[in-house]
Amino acid sequence: MLRREMVLNEISSSIAELWQPLTTEQRSILATEFTIQRFKKNEIIYCEGDKPTHIMCLLSGKVKIYKDGVGGRTQIMRMIKPVEYFAYRAYFANEEYVTAAAAFEPSVICMFPMDTITRLISENNQLAQFFIRQLSIDLGIADERTVSLTQKHIRGRLAEALLFLKENYGVEEDGSTLSIYLSREDLANLSNMTTSNAIRTLSIFANEKLITIDGRKIKLIDEERLKKISKIG
Repeated sequence: MLRREMVLNEISSSIAELWQPLTTEQRSILATEFTIQRFKKNEIIYCEGDKPTHIMCLLSGKVKIYKDGVGGRTQIMRMIKPVEYFAYRAYFANEEYVTAAAAFEPSVICMFPMDTITRLISENNQLAQFFIRQLSIDLGIADERTVSLTQKHIRGRLAEALLFLKENYGVEEDGSTLSIYLSREDLANLSNMTTSNAIRTLSIFANEKLITIDGRKIKLIDEERLKKISKIG
């Protein structure tokens, strides 16, 4: 018990928004039931149709939330970065997962049983407000994504995806190279286009000196023009 409390205290800064509203007694309860799991690159975290049992907090690494659509085509719905929470909406909706999740790279996830979380919510209004806020943020992001993916042209969607990756995952020491290396297929799935269209549009952006490409590394050269392309769609 003492060791588990020490581990949870060590990561409390990462899970601060969930941790801070809890009383000392509630923290002790949570300290007995959390687990830490490590996932390899491309390892499945949960599958569409699985029964949700835990809320997950990504401590390190990168995770994609995706859904297989018509004809087996995959659409990346969300990208999770440290220290975001995910995998809990379906539980509150009393549903099975309607999406799947996988690790983009080696990832460490802290997992809390949802039956414990719901019990604590019933005792703690601040914790309930935390989840209302999280669900509201997720809904707003989903609404914006729906408009972008259905109304923007290919150039606008790809420019938005590149800017999104910079905002969420940052850049390397040179200040321009994205710190996440996606396959062309994953970039296409994030941008709601075919892989061939993603490859072609990336090449056009490179020719226009908006970006440079080195394998899976993408360096943003003219971010302001990318923002304009994203905005006009």
